[in-house]
Amino acid sequence: MSEEIKKEQYVEVDKNLMIETSFPETDVRFHSVREEPFDLYNFYDPKNQPIFRRLPEDVAEATSEGVAKLSRETAGGRVRFSTDSQYILIKAEMPVIGRSSHMTLAMSAGFDLYEDYETGESRYHRVFMPPYKMEGGYEQIIRFGSRKLRHFTINFPIHSVVSELYVGLQEDAVLSGGLKYRNEKPIIIYGSSIVHGTAATRPGLVYTNILSRYLNMNVINLGFSGRALAEPAITDYLSKQDMLLFVCDYDHNAPNPEYLRQTHLPFYRKMREAQPELPIIMVTRPNVATNGAWAMDRKDVVIDTYRTARDEGDRRVWYVDGESFFLGKHENECTMDGVHPNDLGFTLMADGIEAEIRRALRQCGISID
Repeated sequence: MSEEIKKEQYVEVDKNLMIETSFPETDVRFHSVREEPFDLYNFYDPKNQPIFRRLPEDVAEATSEGVAKLSRETAGGRVRFSTDSQYILIKAEMPVIGRSSHMTLAMSAGFDLYEDYETGESRYHRVFMPPYKMEGGYEQIIRFGSRKLRHFTINFPIHSVVSELYVGLQEDAVLSGGLKYRNEKPIIIYGSSIVHGTAATRPGLVYTNILSRYLNMNVINLGFSGRALAEPAITDYLSKQDMLLFVCDYDHNAPNPEYLRQTHLPFYRKMREAQPELPIIMVTRPNVATNGAWAMDRKDVVIDTYRTARDEGDRRVWYVDGESFFLGKHENECTMDGVHPNDLGFTLMADGIEAEIRRALRQCGISID
């Protein structure tokens, strides 16, 4: 933090809460994103939980120890709002900061800001860049060149735990809810670290968040790095969720083709039994060229599930060959480590899956245009 903003001040939020900030703005009023009028997406019961959770605690713990831990990470969470403030200052409280050699801190612990438009478009503005040596959270400000009403989305970090997020605006600024997505029901994507978003450079570039912008729809990220194993507890939970469409993308976490064969068809059957009309898309791994061990055997399992469903008369199931995502001259440039897609890889994945989502919804008579 630069020398000119070391001044400390305390800004009143209400009579019982004071927030310290080191930025020089003297007209700041902080607001908790847990409260109205903010539109908070993809967290379980956020007003009554000590941290932002992606799953109910009992479901996460019944699934596995790993999912219990990873469901505390805020991948895919976002908050939308509108304001005419000429700056946005965030203050995040983060009891666990994700750090790893294969992750940027901007992705694992940062928040990024998009400006939303009435047309449905959402454009990247900037990252609230976390300090390299931060502990317990951070504060950061983004200033605009003018004061006018704007609509925003802030994406939460991918691999950190967040207990509070406060948004600081000018004291006299307008504050209202964000723009609404085109459909009230979300798309849910379940899968591995690829769904989780492990090697994106910032939160907005995880493929679930890219899809949310492409479609102007809420896309829920239920990726669990190394722990997406289609266990009975998580399968039962997913089958009961009210959603517009479901994407199954856990190929990479099945320890071997045999495990995938034991779980994939039963997973599909559970989802279909619970929701006979739900569009379901099955996806295989994208990185066959750089990580091809057992790839064809795994693909056969997913294709077999798809063919079985079709043979049984299910016309609301689709298959996406992940190998098709990275074809062409950039085939070997789409991952960070041969496994996890980088920003290019995630964009190509989003392009391919978006096309299939639109096709599936169109064939189901659901308009999103």
